[in-house]
Amino acid sequence: MTTPTPNPTQPQTITEALVAHVTRERFETLPAPAVDAARTFILDSLGVALSGTRVPMVAELKAVAADWGSGEACRIWGTGERVPAASAAFVNGYQIHNQEWDCVHEPAVVHPMAVVLATLLAWAEARGGVGGRELILGCSVAVDVATTIGSAARNKLRFFRPAMCGALGATAGIAAMLGLDAATTRSALGIAYSQISGTMQAHVEGSPVLPMQIGFNTRAALVAIEMARRGITGPSDFLEGAFGYFALIDHEWDPAPFAALGQVRRVTELSHKPFPSGRATHGGVDGALSLRAAHGFAIAEIAAIRVLAPPLVIQLVDRAPSPQMAASYARLCLPYVAATALLRGTVGVEDFEPQALRDPARHSLAARISVRHDGNTSLNALAPQRVEVDLESGQSWSMDLPSVLGAPGRPLGRERHLAKFREAAASGLRPMPAARIEALIALVGRLESDADVRELVDHLILPPA
Repeated sequence: MTTPTPNPTQPQTITEALVAHVTRERFETLPAPAVDAARTFILDSLGVALSGTRVPMVAELKAVAADWGSGEACRIWGTGERVPAASAAFVNGYQIHNQEWDCVHEPAVVHPMAVVLATLLAWAEARGGVGGRELILGCSVAVDVATTIGSAARNKLRFFRPAMCGALGATAGIAAMLGLDAATTRSALGIAYSQISGTMQAHVEGSPVLPMQIGFNTRAALVAIEMARRGITGPSDFLEGAFGYFALIDHEWDPAPFAALGQVRRVTELSHKPFPSGRATHGGVDGALSLRAAHGFAIAEIAAIRVLAPPLVIQLVDRAPSPQMAASYARLCLPYVAATALLRGTVGVEDFEPQALRDPARHSLAARISVRHDGNTSLNALAPQRVEVDLESGQSWSMDLPSVLGAPGRPLGRERHLAKFREAAASGLRPMPAARIEALIALVGRLESDADVRELVDHLILPPA
C-alpha cells in the first residue's frame, strides 16, 4: 500500500493526523505526567482484572476459547492457563470489564484500558522481549486514539463505544510499539475498523454479553496488526469515508478533538472508578455519601433522594431494581447502587452477589431514590450532577458535583488508588497475598526499567487457594 506525498499547502485530514501521531510518538516524547498516568492505570486495570476472575462466567468463556484452538503463547491472568494470544486477550479483556470497575475517559464515554491492556499484553507476551517503555508508549498512544475518536462524537450512544474505540486504540498502540510506518499503520486501523462490533442493546437489557464485547474487540486488533504486517491492505478512509466510522457509527461529530493530538496525552484525563458499578452511578453515590458525612442524617430519616444529571446518566443507569435482577443489571442501576452505598458506607464486589441483590433494606431505600434530567443538552456528558436529599422532618440538603469522585477534577489520589488496587487484587478467585500485592505495585512503579513485560504477567499468576 502506498500513500500520497503530503501537500504542505493542504491541511491534513483527521485520519492523516491520527496516523501521523501514532507513527511519530516515542517513549522519549511522552511528558512525565503521561508516563505516570499510564503506570497508574495499568496497575488499576490489572487489579480489577484479578478481581474479575471471581465472576462465574469466566469459566464458561475459557471453555468457549478452548474450542478455538490450543497454544501456549500467553496466559490467562489469575489462573495461568496457557492459551493462544487471541484467547488470552479475549478472556483477560472480559476480566477487566466484567464488574464495571475499570477506568473511563468521561468526555469520550470510553473505557480505554480494557481492550487496550488485554490486547497489548497478550501481543507482548506472545512476542517476547517487549519492555516496559514500549508498553507505556503503546498504552498512551492507544488511549489517545480511542478517546480522541470517542470525544468527537456528539450523538446519543448507540454502539458500544468502549469496545469499538478500544479496538482502534489497541491497534494503534501495537503499531506504535512496533514502529510501523504510516502506510502499514493506516492499513491496520482500516482492517480493525472492518471488524469492530458492539451495541448498547446488551447494556439496556443488563445482559452479561456487555463486557464480552470488550473481549470480541481484542481479537479484532490482533488480527488487524498481523494482516497489515503481511501486506494486506485495509480501507484507507476508515474514519471519514462514505461508510467510515463517522458516517455509520457516530454520525454526529466534531473534528475539534483531533487538533489536540500530540499536545494533550489523553491518558492523563482518565477517571478512576472507586466502586465496581457503572460510572454513571458514581455521582449519586458520591453525593449521597458526602451529604450524609456532612450532615449525619440516619437512613430512617430519608424521605427522598434525587440525582439531577445529564441525559446520558439517565440513559445508562436510570432503571428500576428488583430482587430478581442479575448482577450485570444491578451494576447499572443507580437506585440500587446508591442505596447500597448509604447502607454500607461503600460499594464492593460482594454487593452484587445474589443475597445482597435480594436484601429488602436496599430495595426499600432504593425506592426513595430517583434520577431526573438536569436540563443539560449534551448527549455524552456524565457531569455536572446535583444530589438532593429530603428528610422526613422537612429539612433538605443538596450538593453540586462539577466532577464526580475519581475524575481529574476530583481525583481519587494515590493512597485511595492503591487501596482500591489492594482490595481488588485480594478479591479474585485466587486472592493475591499481601506480599505479592506490594511486589506488583513496586514492579509497575518501575515499569519503564523492565526489559520484558512477561515478568509483569508472571506476577499475575496465582496458585489455587
